[in-house]
Amino acid sequence: MMKLIVAILSFLVLLSACDKNQDMSYEEEAYVFGTLVKFSIKDVPEETAKKAVRQAGQEFQRMHDEWNAWKMGEVTTINAAIARGDSSDVSEFVRPVILQSKEFYQLSDGLFNPAIGGLIEAWGFHNDELPVGTVPAFDEIRGLAALAPSMDDVHLDGNVLNSTNKTVQFDFGGFGKGVALDRAEEIFVEYGIENAIINAGGDLNTMGMPGDRPWKVGIRHPVHWGAIASVELRAGEELYTSGNYERFIESEGIRYAHIIDPRDGMPVEHIVSASVIHDNGALADAAATALTIAGPNDWHRIARNMGVKFVMLVDDSGKIYVNPAMLERIKFESDEKFEVVISAPLITADKSGV
Repeated sequence: MMKLIVAILSFLVLLSACDKNQDMSYEEEAYVFGTLVKFSIKDVPEETAKKAVRQAGQEFQRMHDEWNAWKMGEVTTINAAIARGDSSDVSEFVRPVILQSKEFYQLSDGLFNPAIGGLIEAWGFHNDELPVGTVPAFDEIRGLAALAPSMDDVHLDGNVLNSTNKTVQFDFGGFGKGVALDRAEEIFVEYGIENAIINAGGDLNTMGMPGDRPWKVGIRHPVHWGAIASVELRAGEELYTSGNYERFIESEGIRYAHIIDPRDGMPVEHIVSASVIHDNGALADAAATALTIAGPNDWHRIARNMGVKFVMLVDDSGKIYVNPAMLERIKFESDEKFEVVISAPLITADKSGV
């Protein structure tokens, strides 16, 4: 389901700040959303950590069941109602995700658009496995994109949803991991956990710090195994990436990425990955998707609109685009020589400045 089903380890997590010999340190791994999730929890009794992880895992499974865009659940039921032109009831479990989707759609100028599930399905990415075979006819794809399904078409009256556009089909893969990890943080707070890191296939949410040091993590190289850069995350910071290098369809020697530009229905080209640091996992996840689509000419405007201060993009030639705030945070780990393009700084005021 979703881009949650993307890959094991989009980032290499170093976790060098953790001392496994320390008391009150607990680690557990689970395979959910088609992704390896690692929980590292400090400074609480093991039994408390186990209960928190168990509850988070149950919540993740419920998300997988109800948000799945191609297996029976609440989202597929809602999508079917929209296609018929009917309204549908929305549970309190799904309603907040739709509201967040509408908010991030507006902030991203429509580049983050969870209403394009029909386009994602047409490309074959509504599946747990990589699509195979021929790509869809481009004229059909562009025709579907021209119908312009968007979150602006979606209207909620309490818990009743309707859409003015029958081609709207929800797919929350563009930020599903962020929503899930944010929820895990809420659960951990309920159990009195203050220091933890949650790694879902390399996308990271942090709480507190391990001792008096930050969490040190690595941003995965988009081509080779290993880290292209490392960064130290401060308490409560999240690190997310959107990458084209693991989920794609290949036809006649051409690779078409799973990240779809909602404006024309075509897979994103040129930008291989976008990495974002923010204090909200859902927004960071959505922003990484939107910035990949925005590309080298427009990413800075979208980052500013979404309140994202720390951004790094890598294109298919190995060129790195980075804003000054992010450049101060990262340390390049690769011996390769990269061309680094530093954006002109815009107005900065607080953590939402770029």
